[in-house]
Amino acid sequence: MNGDPGHFGPNSMMWKVNKEITVLFGGARALLMHAAHPLIAAGARQTSFYQRDPWKRLIRTLSLQNSVTFGTIEEANDSATRINKLHEVINGEDEITGGYYDALDHEQLLWVHACLQLSSIYFYEKTVRKLTKEEKDTYHEENILSAKLVLIDIDKMPKTHEDLKNWVAKKSKEANYLLLTDVAKDVYDIIAGGPVPKHIKPIWPFISFTAFHTLPDEFKNVYGIKTNKLKQIILRFNLLMLKTTRPFLPPFFRLIPPARWAKQRLSKNPELKFSDKANI
Repeated sequence: MNGDPGHFGPNSMMWKVNKEITVLFGGARALLMHAAHPLIAAGARQTSFYQRDPWKRLIRTLSLQNSVTFGTIEEANDSATRINKLHEVINGEDEITGGYYDALDHEQLLWVHACLQLSSIYFYEKTVRKLTKEEKDTYHEENILSAKLVLIDIDKMPKTHEDLKNWVAKKSKEANYLLLTDVAKDVYDIIAGGPVPKHIKPIWPFISFTAFHTLPDEFKNVYGIKTNKLKQIILRFNLLMLKTTRPFLPPFFRLIPPARWAKQRLSKNPELKFSDKANI
């Protein structure tokens, strides 16, 4: 299995986008978008995961994406199976809205999937380069496999990246679709300055700032996030600085660990050409 390129391989858009460290910043943004959905929040409340280990919840949001993208086929499938098993027991009546939450519900699963995809593409374009419509749609089509692995009904999914973006925007504007619940407040506090590992504490204020101020307006309204011209200037400057300095950074500071480990794994596969590996 050492040389197994996994479900996608180094020439895929999934590899090219998800390998970037700056795309990880989208994880904090996606988590805020997840928590603003009261039924997603209800599932988190049932497990008390945010209160027990808030940082681990953010890591879990990203770990499946990284495993499915850069792991072997066996590793990707095993990760998805573990998540699906966990989701089987997360369901019930939401004490806030009275609605029914179910971690295996298509729309709730799609919401989680969509927010992470939109945030990943957003940060890639802001910190690496603009993508063409075709490239974004290719990413979307490849990511459909990730959706299928976690039991999303792919026949009901929006067909393009733009369709997915419009679906989230439409749902966000529905009355009471987004709410500031106790879980959403907890997530806000975690992103604002909650416990994070020591090695990323120096850059966490930047990650937090970008997570809050790149949210769509509907989410900013839920969290009470106020923006102004100065904050927008600071945001644009910092994102531009990341994009400008990125090409000069060594792989250790530019690529996430799973992507670097995948490169090492694929170097043992004699059937992969060097040009394939160079794209990692």
